[in-house]
Amino acid sequence: MKMRLLVLTFLWCSSYLFAQDYFPKNDGVKSKNNNYTAFTNAKIYVTPSQIIENGTLLIQNGKVVQAGKTVSIPKNAVTIDVSGKSIYPSFIDVYSDFGIEKPKRPSRRGRTAEYEPSREGFYWNDHIMPETNSISAFKYDSKKAKGLLEAGFGVVNSHLQDGIARGTGVLIALNTEGTDANRVLDDRSAQYFSFERSVIKNQSYPTSLMGTTALLRQMYSDMNWYAQGKSDTKDRSLEALIANKNLVQIFEAKDRGNDLLADQIGDANGIQYAIVAGGDEYENMAEIKATGAKYILPLNFPDAFDVSNPYQAGYVSLEDMRNWNQAPLNPKMMADNGISFSFTMHDSKSAAKFKENLMKAITYGLSKTKALEALTTVPAAILGKSSKIGTLQAGSYANFLITSGDVFEKSTTLYENWVQGNKTIVNDINVKDIRGDYSLYTNGATFKISISGEISKPKVEIKQDTLKLTSKISYANDWLDLSFSTDEGDKVYRMTGLVTESDELSGRLILPNGKESFFKADKLKGFEEKEKDEKDKKAPKIMPITYPNIGYGYTSIPQQETTLFKNATVWTGEEAGVLKNTDVLVKNGKITKIGTNLNAGSAKVVDATGKHLTAGIIDEHTHIALLDVNEAGQNSSAEVTMEDVVNIEDMNIYRNLAGGVTSGQLLHGSANPIGGRSAIIKLKWGESAKNMIYDNSPKFIKFALGENVKQSNWGSFSRFPQTRMGVEQVYMNYFQRGKEYDALKKSGKPYRYDQEMEVIAEILNGERFISCHSYVQSEINMLMKVADKFNFKINTFTHILEGYKVADKMKEHGVGASTFSDWWAYKYEVNDAIPYNAAIMHSQGITVAINSDDREMSRRLNQEAGKIVKYGGVSEEEAWKMVTINPAKLLHLDDRTGSIKVGKDADLVLWSDHPLSMYAKSEKTMVDGAVYFDLEKDKLQREAIAKERNELINMMLQEKESGKPTRKPMKKDKEEFHCDSL
Repeated sequence: MKMRLLVLTFLWCSSYLFAQDYFPKNDGVKSKNNNYTAFTNAKIYVTPSQIIENGTLLIQNGKVVQAGKTVSIPKNAVTIDVSGKSIYPSFIDVYSDFGIEKPKRPSRRGRTAEYEPSREGFYWNDHIMPETNSISAFKYDSKKAKGLLEAGFGVVNSHLQDGIARGTGVLIALNTEGTDANRVLDDRSAQYFSFERSVIKNQSYPTSLMGTTALLRQMYSDMNWYAQGKSDTKDRSLEALIANKNLVQIFEAKDRGNDLLADQIGDANGIQYAIVAGGDEYENMAEIKATGAKYILPLNFPDAFDVSNPYQAGYVSLEDMRNWNQAPLNPKMMADNGISFSFTMHDSKSAAKFKENLMKAITYGLSKTKALEALTTVPAAILGKSSKIGTLQAGSYANFLITSGDVFEKSTTLYENWVQGNKTIVNDINVKDIRGDYSLYTNGATFKISISGEISKPKVEIKQDTLKLTSKISYANDWLDLSFSTDEGDKVYRMTGLVTESDELSGRLILPNGKESFFKADKLKGFEEKEKDEKDKKAPKIMPITYPNIGYGYTSIPQQETTLFKNATVWTGEEAGVLKNTDVLVKNGKITKIGTNLNAGSAKVVDATGKHLTAGIIDEHTHIALLDVNEAGQNSSAEVTMEDVVNIEDMNIYRNLAGGVTSGQLLHGSANPIGGRSAIIKLKWGESAKNMIYDNSPKFIKFALGENVKQSNWGSFSRFPQTRMGVEQVYMNYFQRGKEYDALKKSGKPYRYDQEMEVIAEILNGERFISCHSYVQSEINMLMKVADKFNFKINTFTHILEGYKVADKMKEHGVGASTFSDWWAYKYEVNDAIPYNAAIMHSQGITVAINSDDREMSRRLNQEAGKIVKYGGVSEEEAWKMVTINPAKLLHLDDRTGSIKVGKDADLVLWSDHPLSMYAKSEKTMVDGAVYFDLEKDKLQREAIAKERNELINMMLQEKESGKPTRKPMKKDKEEFHCDSL
C-alpha cells in the first residue's frame, strides 16, 4: 500500500511535467517535478541484445537516466521493487494510420471518366499529393491508443493512407496523460508513397500498375526540373516533394514483385525506400536482399482453408495452400538472409491476431531477439530516431513495458506500459499469482483444482478423480469466484473468496442443495509453465519453395546443359531447309554444331530418331505473363512499359512451353491510339522477370486502330478521340510534338524530360518500332501515310485481317504482318476477314507471322501455322517460318533466334511428330540451352502436385480440428487478358 501511495504521489506531482514550460499557469502555483523513479531488481532489456539481470532502471522527466546493475539512486527518487519482473522497450509501429480518419470514396454520378485534375496550382495528377501534412488531420484517439498500449506499443508513426504520393507522416508517443505538445515527436516523420490511387480523387489516370510506375518516374523528373527553377508556373505539389526529399522515404509495395519495382524507382532517383512488404518475400529472397532496403512487415498470415468438403477443396489452388503453409516462415527467412525488417500492425485484424501471428513466426523459427529488434530498434532506425526511442539507453524516452516474464511467451502478463514516463496499467502488477494445483475437500468428496493461464486472466480445470468437470473462474480486484458442477451438471458448487497472502484459497461455499458453508483449498504446488508438446515446439512441415512457387514450379531453376540431339529431322528455317537424320549440338546456351555422326563427348545425348527438332515458336502478339494489359486513363500511354508488369507466375508460361513457344512479345492492349512499350521475353519458367526479358531487347511499342481506341462504345464520352478521324489527329499531334521535342533536345537548350515525348522521338529516329493493332484497310492506309509524312516506317501491322486488300501498299511501305490464321466475325470490323489473308500477303513478299493474341491459341500455334498450308497452298516450310523465323524478323531478333543455325541461341523444340500436325507434342522445350519443359518430367510433376495437395489438405483438416480459425474456400478465377481487357 505504501508503494502505491508513493506512485500516486509521484504521478500527481508530475502532472506539470508535460506542460510547456513557457506557458503561464493561472489555476495554481507553477512548479516542476524533478523527482526520479527507480525500478529495481528487474531483468532489463536495454536493447534486444543487451540484457541486465537484477538491474535498476532510473527515469526522470520522461527520459531514461540510467539502466544498469549498480545504479546510484538519488534521494528524491520513488523506488519500485519489481523483483521477478522483466522490463522491455515499448514497441514501435512505423506504419500506422492512428489518429487519422480513414479516407472515404465519394459518390460518383455517371460513367464518364474524369481526365483533368480537380485542383489548380498543384501537380497535373490528383493522385500525387506530397503537400499533404498528416499533422493537420491528426487527432489523438484515446480509445485506439488504449488498444495499442495494451498490445505493447508506445510510439506509432501515422499518415493519411491515400494516394500515390501521400505527403508526410507524424510520429506520436502514446502518452495518455500528455498533450500533442509532447506526444508529437516529429510532425514530418517521413514521406510516403504507394502504387494505389487516391480513393477520394476521381481522375482517371492511372488505371494500372504500369501507369502508376510511369507517373512516379515522371513526377521525380518533374521535381528535378522544377528544383532548377525552370518552370514558368507554381506547383505546390512539386515544392512539397522538394521540401520532403531529405525525409525518410516509405513506400507501400504490398508484394515481392512490387517491392522490386519500388526499389527500381528509388534507385533511378537516388532514393532508398523503406518498403512496406506483402509477406511473400520468402519466394524470392536473393532479389529482395539485393535491394538493400529495410522492410516493414505486416503480420497477416492467412488462415487455413476449411477443406472438409472435398468439392469446395477443389476450388483452392496449390499456390494458395502453399501460401498458408509457408507465409509464417517469411520473417525467419528474412532474418536468416540478413535483411533488416520491422513489424507493423498494418493489415492485422486485431491486436490479438497480431500477437498470435508474432508467436507463430517465432514457432516457425524466428529468434526472439530478432522479433524484439523488429518491434524496437529496427523501426527506430528506419525513422532515424535510434537515440530517442527503441532502447532503454540513457537519454531515450522512458517508454517501456513491465511484464511477468518473457514478452513472447503466451502465459506472460503485460502489467504496465510506460510512455514518456507516464504509466498505463494494463494488468494490476500487485495481483497475486494464484496459479497452481490445489486440493479441495467438501461435501464428502475430494476435487483437484488446476489454475493456469495468465496471472490476471486465469483458466481453471477441476477434476474429481479422473473425471473433468465443467468449471468457471473469475478473478478481479483480489476476489475469486469459482464454480463447478458434478453429476452431469445436476449439482453445482459455487465459491467466493478474498485472495490473501496465504497460499491457500478460502471463502464462502454454496453447496448444490443451497446450504452455505466454508471452503478451503490447499495448495499442492505452484504453477509451472508446461513443456510444450513436441507438436507445439516444432513448426509444421513446410513445403519446399519452387520456382515459381506454384504448381508445376521447379525445385531449382533449369540450368544450361551440353546436349546432343541425335538423328532428328531438323527444320532449320534457313536455306538448308529440312535435314533428315541430323545431329545438333548445344553448348553454353548456343547451337554449336549441326551435322551427322557428331561426337557427344561429355554431352547429354537425346535420341531424336523419328522425331522433329525445330526452333522454338515465337508469338509476336501475346498478353500472357502480364499483371496489367491496358493503361486506359489517357489517349496515349507511351510512357508505360510492359516490362514493369511481367507476371512470372502466370501458368500460361508453362502451358506455352508445353506448346513449343520459347519467346513472345508481351503487348499493351488496344485501349489507346498510342499504347505502351512492349516486353519481349524468353519463356524461362521459374526465372525472375529481369532474367526473362531479352538482353539488349529491341524497342517496340503498341499502337492501335479501330473501335477499341475510340472507347465510344465503352460509355466514355468525354475522351478524345471519339471517331476514327480523331484517331488520325491524335497521331498527327503527337508526332508533331515529338518532332519539336526532339529538336529542342538536340539543340542543347534546357528542356523538360517527358517520358511520352522521349518514346515518340525514338519512333521518329528509327530507334523504336511500332506494332499496330489493325483491321480496316482505310485505317491501315491512314497510318502508313502518317508515318510517311514524318519519314519513318511502321514495323508491323498485327491482326491485319484486311491486309489482303492492301498487300501491295504494305509491301511498298516496307511493313510486316502478324495475323490470325482463320479468325472471323467476332466483331463487325473483322467482317471481311478471310483465311487466305496470310497466304496473299506472303505472296506479295511481305514478312508474315501468325500470332495468338490469346493464351489458349498460343499453346497451339504449330497447328495455326498448319492451317496456312490448307488456306493458300503455302509450303510446309514457309508455313513453319510464320511462327519461328518470320516473327523473329519482325521483332529484329532473327540474328539471335528463330531458326537452327550455328551461333544462334539454343531455343529448340523436340516434337514427337511432324510439327504442323495436330498430333505433335513437344517432348522437350529448350530455352538458351536449358530444358524448361520436359514431357516425362511433367508426368512426375502431376503426381507430385496431387501428393502435395493431399498432404496440405490433411494439415488444414488438422488445423480445423484443433479449433484454429479457418476460411471458406473461394473459387479464384484469374483474369486472362486480351487487347480490350481493362
